[in-house]
Amino acid sequence: MAIRRGRGVAAINYPTGMNLGGDPTQALVHSTPTGNFMVTLSSVDLGQGMKQIMAQICAETIGVPTDRVIVDTADTDTGPHCMGTFASRGTHRAGNAVIQAAREARQVMLEVAAEELEVNASDLETDGQGNILVKGAPQRSISIFDVALSAHFKRGRSISGRGMFLIPRSYPEKETGAMKPSTCYAHACTVAEVEVDDETGEVTVLTVRNVFEIGRALNPKMVEQQLVGGSWMAISHALYETTEPYYPDRDHGGTDFNQYLMPGPGDLAQTEIIVLERPSADGPFGAKGPGEMCANPQIPAVANAVFDAVGVRIDTLPITPERILRALKAQASN
Repeated sequence: MAIRRGRGVAAINYPTGMNLGGDPTQALVHSTPTGNFMVTLSSVDLGQGMKQIMAQICAETIGVPTDRVIVDTADTDTGPHCMGTFASRGTHRAGNAVIQAAREARQVMLEVAAEELEVNASDLETDGQGNILVKGAPQRSISIFDVALSAHFKRGRSISGRGMFLIPRSYPEKETGAMKPSTCYAHACTVAEVEVDDETGEVTVLTVRNVFEIGRALNPKMVEQQLVGGSWMAISHALYETTEPYYPDRDHGGTDFNQYLMPGPGDLAQTEIIVLERPSADGPFGAKGPGEMCANPQIPAVANAVFDAVGVRIDTLPITPERILRALKAQASN
């Protein structure tokens, strides 16, 4: 009986969004009288940071500081249409819709500023700090605050825009069944190192090294947090979590979340995250969707590491000590 060490590798690609009849998302952007901007969506922030990213995308497109943008994820009764927050589609679909809406609002903003400065709108640019400047003559400028006041109370203009991003439905080819379910894919590879006690079946994950290709990281620190948390979640899926009791029958199962098996801080492996950026041609500023993919490659990597350590293949989750011991016993009897 011994502690055996193994290493496992797994690589995946993951579609951004889905295509089961078209995949649309809409967005609205409008200015307040004081020059702040409101983004209205029906896309829901589940804690992944969608509001922050949509604020960044809107601010970058209009040319204002991010803290001048407010994101309202209303609901399906009062907000513009969205298919939903799932399929790792939020940043890609909603982000593109916000860009369209923000561009339209920006154009109105520049037209109002042009009237105030008595120039052509095409001769204006923003400085990213809340001001609109005449190209080549930055001393001639006007604040976005003053432009918004003028639009509302003097010019009778609505600084607003509408955005609609749609991935058209992809129909299968009759002859081959081929179709295009997604316009871009993210990629990942994980290397996991484990120790397996071949007497007790206990698995200890030592290290998890992950490489993710996600298009472009619009907020690198938030991306890192998402990927690290997803990696830990995947280890929990691989080794711990289940709603089905298995010791030794259903009568011994947990009855609430206090008895739901999950790893604690001391069970988490040393985790490394490397992000590769290959901007997507149709992503907002090149972004893809890292959402669900972050918890995928670690599971087969751990399963492969267990196989490398003790020579048995466990193809049912979670990979419990009992299942490992049963597999070792079956292997020994053959």
